[in-house]
Amino acid sequence: MEGFFRGLPPRPEMAFVIVTHLNPERQSLLNEVVSRYTEMPVLVAEDGLPTEPNHVYVMPENAILTIKEGRLIIRRPNVANRERKPIDIFLGALAEDQDELAVGVILSGGDGDGTLGAKAIKERGGLTLAQVSDGSGPLNPDMPQSAISSGMIDLALPADRMGERLVAFARGFSVPLEAAGKNGAAADAVEADLQQARVQICALLHSQSGHDFSGYKSKTFIRRVKRRMQILQRPSVESYVGLLQRDAREVTSLFRDLLINVTNFFRDPDAFTALEKLVIPRLFENRGESDSVRIWVPGCATGEEVYSLGMLIREHVDKLSEVPRVQIFATDIDEPALSVARAARYPEALLKGLTPERRRRFFHNEGSSFVLSHEIREFCVFSPHSVTRDPPFSRMDLVSCRNLLIYLGPDIQDRVIPTFHYALKPGGYLFLGTSESISQHSDLFVTLDKKSRIFQSRENASAPPRFSTLITHSRDATERHAREQRVTSHSLRQSVESHVLERFAPAHAVVNADGDAVYFSARTGKYLEAPQGAPSRQILTLARRGLRLELRTALREAVSTREAVVRPNVGVEDDDGRIQVLTLTIEPLPNRGNGEQLYLIVFDPVGATQSQEEVDGQGQEPDVAADLERELRDTRERLQSKNTRRRLKS
Repeated sequence: MEGFFRGLPPRPEMAFVIVTHLNPERQSLLNEVVSRYTEMPVLVAEDGLPTEPNHVYVMPENAILTIKEGRLIIRRPNVANRERKPIDIFLGALAEDQDELAVGVILSGGDGDGTLGAKAIKERGGLTLAQVSDGSGPLNPDMPQSAISSGMIDLALPADRMGERLVAFARGFSVPLEAAGKNGAAADAVEADLQQARVQICALLHSQSGHDFSGYKSKTFIRRVKRRMQILQRPSVESYVGLLQRDAREVTSLFRDLLINVTNFFRDPDAFTALEKLVIPRLFENRGESDSVRIWVPGCATGEEVYSLGMLIREHVDKLSEVPRVQIFATDIDEPALSVARAARYPEALLKGLTPERRRRFFHNEGSSFVLSHEIREFCVFSPHSVTRDPPFSRMDLVSCRNLLIYLGPDIQDRVIPTFHYALKPGGYLFLGTSESISQHSDLFVTLDKKSRIFQSRENASAPPRFSTLITHSRDATERHAREQRVTSHSLRQSVESHVLERFAPAHAVVNADGDAVYFSARTGKYLEAPQGAPSRQILTLARRGLRLELRTALREAVSTREAVVRPNVGVEDDDGRIQVLTLTIEPLPNRGNGEQLYLIVFDPVGATQSQEEVDGQGQEPDVAADLERELRDTRERLQSKNTRRRLKS
């Protein structure tokens, strides 16, 4: 914070509000500390106090701070529920109150507080900044790193460089007005230049993204372009168009800004209504208690789409006499975003898409945040996964991937769409964003609702995804993630730890109770291999010769006892016919309360691979009788379990 205020001019012509995580039982002296680093008056916020330029307002202890019509609002927190996301709450209110005049700055701090608030500001046209390391900070990078990972930060800078960019951004609003007073045509000239350049800008966007923005609302289009010009301090339309021609990254940034909508649940409500009527009932047709409905949401970000689907599912199953098991697998490459999603805690400003009925039923108030009820969260399993690099999920009834493809290039989209087809059961459904399409893959999907982007998998289509690219360890992060890892010491530590684990930790996988894999480490190829035919994430199908029987019995035992199971001296045959002896360990992972028990499978090799003759010479020839006995015991257990379920139903 010291560097931030020292980087500002004495009169930056804007008001500053500082919101922190404060212990409610401890008196705050933050106003005195901040006053050492700025000439501006530093005041403790009071209820109803109007904000003025060139003033700093500090949140008091034991308070929840918001803003309305430029006035600070103080609420006292519930004693029983300490507010965990005060920064999200204030930034969400600021976005709603100030729209494009709002600026959110995320400095050093713990957890993911501020990420949702930054989204709210960015999506209303404001400016978002987050602190990155300059060799001396941030001391705790979790908060700024989480916001950066969300993709909603305009400028990631050291704290002492933020001031000049803030002032330049603010001048972008005042200078045109001043110029208009001296020359009435000046402000209109910028608008006219943008209108004239619009065709050229749309052509640049179309050539890189394949999307046509010529029909985009004129006022919104110009406002978003002007915003990019302000952020980059481009004084003229000509200079900005020149930048677009030279820098493909800026074309991508403008493209993303043009597609941003206000964050809410049930984004594009007409599309969700179509899904509710066309697809949700079909997912449950002819399904009983022993069946399951499986949904995959890749690129789930902070969870709004996932939980919107969960609410639709819950409302439908309440009408059924027999309810199948529901599993919603939500994945993303950004672990900080997944942490925000798992918490399912949202400021009030981000609940705008909910009907009053859904808000009352599915959310409960904790402090000034709203937390999703367990009846929705129990459907959902969140895990890191790259849709372009990791093995696809399988046997899905619905894949909901909304507003992820727009960030991927045409070549990657051509790989991802077939991946979704193989992830779906025959006749399964694909739900895309309103700006996305299946492009040339109409041979894989039939269109159910063109406007709402709902498609159904063709049952006899065959277009295998490129497994050389897709089946790989998730250590292959995207370029953005790699770039973010380099900007903080915290990320460097994570990178080193990941590298050490990849080199020295035994190969492992994570599965659910049904044996469906949700994660693979590196070097599992010695023990698992992709079978012929349609791809599968069923671990028993992937197991190599010699491993399948022990893996099946050990997994079944771990699931039934909820305790770790160890199988020593398991022999696995590789492609050359050599035997790798290993210790197989399966143990339940701690359940985070999301309704899905997961199990860690560890393949720990013992010694080097050996020929069959060497194994035989050591007296380690497989005991066929013992194998048959285990197989028989396993079969009996399955039959007994089925008979028990039949008796319970009758």
